[in-house]
Amino acid sequence: MTRRHITFACEGLSLVGTLDIAEASGSAGLLLVSGGNELRSGAWGGQAQLAARLADAGYPVFRYDRRGVGDSEGENPTFRHSAMDLAAALAAFRLAAPHLSRVVAFGNCDAAAALMLYAKDMALDAVVLANPWTIDGEEAPEAMPASAIRSRYLGKLTNPREVWRLLTGGVNFAKLIKGLRNAAQSAPPRPAGLVSEMQAGLAAFGGDVSILLASSDRTAQMFEAAWDTSDPRIARIASASHSFSDDAAREWLFARLIRALTPEPTDSP
Repeated sequence: MTRRHITFACEGLSLVGTLDIAEASGSAGLLLVSGGNELRSGAWGGQAQLAARLADAGYPVFRYDRRGVGDSEGENPTFRHSAMDLAAALAAFRLAAPHLSRVVAFGNCDAAAALMLYAKDMALDAVVLANPWTIDGEEAPEAMPASAIRSRYLGKLTNPREVWRLLTGGVNFAKLIKGLRNAAQSAPPRPAGLVSEMQAGLAAFGGDVSILLASSDRTAQMFEAAWDTSDPRIARIASASHSFSDDAAREWLFARLIRALTPEPTDSP
């Protein structure tokens, strides 16, 4: 596996990306989109490790810092205004690996939301969307869907350590009662803005779509409260890791990305 850093332009600013490519690369590659203020290496180098592993399997991977993040110039436009960063990174990837005939984009959290909004305008063949973010701006924890709060407290009550904290006075009872009250409420209607835009953007995208959810992750639970849970494109794993960092989730994510990069061949006419 060969790793090299690439500088490319976006709106007159200089952005930096990293290309991992194997000696015997195939015709499919992955564009790895970072979310929030996350560097292209990912938390604890997780995205760099994922890229190296995929490259060793024969799939080039390009990851980048969007404007105002890491080594890239400018101010962070947030995921809502990152279409130009995404387009510039995709163009840089295709220029650096011109042999690719299939490019899959993968994003977690608000990077997944960005792909849902903007993939329709990009020359992408598929998107893999993990734990998509569904909230515009900042929102207090108590505004989470009741289903997500119930799941959280159920997990605590089945954890012997949390039960011991409750019995020995290590729990804030005022906070506990407030949480239980919120859990008992019906889920409020979700704001139409971002979610409806994500639905429309994804409907206009002509490529393959996979939605991956860590079922005990709060962001994933909030997504399920706002989305059609019968969507056949959704796959779930019983994990609370937002970044799929536990062993089982890491292997599951890797297998799902390999599947997206190598779709089943269509029958010949």
